[in-house]
Amino acid sequence: MQVIQTNDNSKDLVLTTELPTFLVADLLKCPDLPTLPAVAVEILKLARTENPSVNDYANAIERDPALTMRIITLANSAFFSRTHTKVHACQEATARLGLDATLAAVMSFSLLQNRGVDTHYQHVWMRSIIASLAARHLAIHLCPHMSGAVFTAALLQDIGIMALRATYPSEISNLYNEDALSHRQLTESEERLFGCDHSQVGAWIAAKWGVPTPLTQRIGDSHREYDIAVPDMLCIQLSGPIADAWLSSHPAQSLVTVIREFETYQNAHSISLRLLLENIQEQLPALADMLQMAAPPMQDNESLLAEAQQLLFRQTLQLNARLDVQQAELASLRQRQDKLEERSRTDTLTGLANRSWLEEQMQKRFVLCQEQAHIMSVVFIDLDHFKKLNDQYGHQMGDQVLEKFGKTLQALIREGDLAGRWGGEEFLIILPDENAKAAHVFARRIIQRLEKTPMASDGQYPIHVSVSIGIACSDDGGFANADELIDAADKCMYFIKRTGRGGIAVYGERSTPMTPIDD
Repeated sequence: MQVIQTNDNSKDLVLTTELPTFLVADLLKCPDLPTLPAVAVEILKLARTENPSVNDYANAIERDPALTMRIITLANSAFFSRTHTKVHACQEATARLGLDATLAAVMSFSLLQNRGVDTHYQHVWMRSIIASLAARHLAIHLCPHMSGAVFTAALLQDIGIMALRATYPSEISNLYNEDALSHRQLTESEERLFGCDHSQVGAWIAAKWGVPTPLTQRIGDSHREYDIAVPDMLCIQLSGPIADAWLSSHPAQSLVTVIREFETYQNAHSISLRLLLENIQEQLPALADMLQMAAPPMQDNESLLAEAQQLLFRQTLQLNARLDVQQAELASLRQRQDKLEERSRTDTLTGLANRSWLEEQMQKRFVLCQEQAHIMSVVFIDLDHFKKLNDQYGHQMGDQVLEKFGKTLQALIREGDLAGRWGGEEFLIILPDENAKAAHVFARRIIQRLEKTPMASDGQYPIHVSVSIGIACSDDGGFANADELIDAADKCMYFIKRTGRGGIAVYGERSTPMTPIDD
């Protein structure tokens, strides 16, 4: 971080810029760093005073006869002249231009001296000139009182390129090839090389020259993301892409980007892009001539905008088509993800919940019951004499029994209940908001269904199975956690198995088991 402070008799300017240390050191050592002539320095000193006047500006400019004539010529140009009356004195010219535009003109005339043979330099300045016209037109609609300051900042937004070119002539000779990169790509490349882009370098050098702080800040922020909350800054930030489109070898395609960027700012909808382009085309030749530069060829703005709108329409259709494809792919992905999640929760043989999902749901639902003062019951089931069935009929028949039993349970539970395979021939059912009595009714329905419905057949005779069932309700035992509730139901189930199988036991009760069903 580098602090620049002016040392003159006017009010001190202190600006903190965020440039890498190595870059500041190299800039300060550069013998060819752009400088300003004495008259420009004097104008900058005046600009930093509290109340600079037209007379003060004019007196300073008149010390340079050539600059005086160019300022008068500029004031008489179509860009600034609202009447047919010509001005002949520097004071009249400065009054017509305004202090901001006069400052911009003095800076531009000074910085463009002896640069006419450099093609890239002219391209950079032409971009700045077009941007300044665009920014001023936008400001007249969005923040009229700031149009002069906006014009000046837009005109000087790329002065950092001068400093970087002078400091690193060989390292960035390819980088500043006007046909190689778009302006946005250029700033991204500068970020990679220097840790900042030329707008920040421009703010640094402007501060070194003694440019007023507000103008320096606008230069530094000119290439940042759009700040829609600050209209004058937005005008400057929009002006660069407009200039890029104007100078592009494919202007219609570049205008599509401008149109999209206009759409991001609600108040810009009231600005006619056609009138903005016409305004630039009308005023550019005179302003370029004042700066002794050749203006780009004239273009048919109506046809250009029509072509850009057609491109935008086609791109929108293509974008919507791609979006539809992406949404379909996303829906397919979600379906596959849902299936994977379902598979990870499901016992493949029975189609019921697997043990890991049962345990996870038990923990969550038990906590929820505690927090909301609800109850829940669990029903623990074991198929009786299942090993004997496997030994007699084979494991394939045993799998058929488990599968059919899973479907039977699934048909008996209500929405919100959860039935799952705990392991082997053991099953667990979670019954939210049900007490032990209701759970007992449900368990009896299971036994009654099994009495009527065979779970398999050996080809000649139906195969019925009986079950041992244990029930525990969260409200009946002072259970500290879900594991204790499951363990209580499990113990009740084993009580039934030890006393004859084929019955139901409820935790906390010593009721007589149901009559066993013959195996």
